[in-house]
Amino acid sequence: MQTKHLTFSSICIVINIVLGLIMGVLNIPLLFLDTIGTVFGAVVMGPLYGAAIGLTTNLVLGAISSPTNIPFALVNIAVGLIVGFIAKKFKFDLKTAIISGLILSVVCPLIGTPISILISGGLSGSGADLLVMWLRQAGQTIFASTFFPRIASNLVDKILTCVLVSIMITKLPKNFFSIKAKVQK
Repeated sequence: MQTKHLTFSSICIVINIVLGLIMGVLNIPLLFLDTIGTVFGAVVMGPLYGAAIGLTTNLVLGAISSPTNIPFALVNIAVGLIVGFIAKKFKFDLKTAIISGLILSVVCPLIGTPISILISGGLSGSGADLLVMWLRQAGQTIFASTFFPRIASNLVDKILTCVLVSIMITKLPKNFFSIKAKVQK
């Protein structure tokens, strides 16, 4: 791996961790921004780098905060792969960012819901737990009760994340890392 790729990947990992921690402290409903570095790295360097950034982010979080973060690396890896493959095929403009965010809004909860159920019974410690418990009391399965609130939060978070990255990409110089990311100029 070239030094500039390693440096950029490290910056993306730090972005994920720092924004995730800040958003956790601020506790803004439906907003996490903890995959923005993964999306940024995947768009600029491709799906494998995006997946590696996602994996490493969760491994670091597992080491510094809670080991329960490690299984969720599967979600972050999927984010890197999906966005990376989309960005390889299409210009990552506003339209592509919104579509990518919509795809992630379904795929991430599909992967993360079973992990959450296994680790914490589907609860996350956020306000969404009220909806999860209400859905359970209303007779929904644990998967449905945990999955649907996650889609709602991911619709906001993943679309905003992808849109922010599409805006950041337009600010990069054309020869950034000598990788020809399809960006809007």
